[in-house]
Formats: sequence, structure tokens, C-alpha cells
Amino acid sequence: MPLVFAYGSNMDTTAMARRCPRSTPVGLARLERHRLAIMREGWLTVVRAPRGAVHGLLWDLALADLSALDRYEGLHAGLYAKVVQPVVTGAGAKRAIVYVGADAGPGVAKSDYLAAVLAAARAAGLPAEGVAALEALGQGGSPEPAVRRPLPRAPLSTLD
Repeated sequence: MPLVFAYGSNMDTTAMARRCPRSTPVGLARLERHRLAIMREGWLTVVRAPRGAVHGLLWDLALADLSALDRYEGLHAGLYAKVVQPVVTGAGAKRAIVYVGADAGPGVAKSDYLAAVLAAARAAGLPAEGVAALEALGQGGSPEPAVRRPLPRAPLSTLD
């Protein structure tokens, strides 16, 4: 089963259970050399940033759920593209699918969307710098690159 790095609405485990019922969250992860940005459409994306890091939640995605997630992300409409990137977990580096917005903006975050993403980030246990980066976007700012701290060694046995 492929791994998917979620940094936006896919961190919401309740919503993901509806979209991808056979998939499971496996722990926190960090996408190095990237930062968060807001697309013109108001959704989050990640863009290259040499000193940046984006915190998120890693999913073990069932193959049967892949097409549903692609549809949700607007892959066929060109809203997002799917790339494979290394992410850092408590168990080391892993390769994961990352949905990257086609139009990195600048844009303005939809307030209800960003509030839901912030709630999901807190519920997932993202580190303070990951939550702060999301909050900065809601205030119209560009988040500073997140600090690269070691992730906690959570039980990520499904990643081995």
C-alpha cells in the first residue's frame, strides 16, 4: 500500500475515513525543503523552500482508496499533481505520495477550510511549529520555515 503525506484537509481522520475507508494514519511526518503556500483557489499546497519543512500526517493508503483520493484532490481536473517525495518519520526516511497544487498562488485561504485544517493538525499532534505555520497563513503571512526537530518515535511499524 502506498504512503501519502497529508498536510491539509487529509489530516482530518474523520473526513479521510469517509473518503478512504480502507486506509489508516500511521504517524507524523515532515516534508523537508518545502513550505506551505495558498493556491489561488484558496487551498493549501507545498512549494520548494531550501530551508523549509512542512509537518503533516502520513497515511497508509489502500490501493482501493487511491482513485477516490485522486478525485477528491482534483487530480484529473489539474487542481493538484501527484508526486513521490521523501518524508522524514520517527522511523526514518520514507517515500510518500504528495499532492502538490498546480497553481501556488498567491491566494487567500478559505477561513472555514483553514480552521478545519488547524483542528485536524492539532488533533493529529503536529508539533507547535507545524501548527504555527498554518496559523501564519490564516493571518495572511507566509510561514517561516519550520524547525527541523527529530520526530517522536511513535509506533510506525507499518512503515518498516
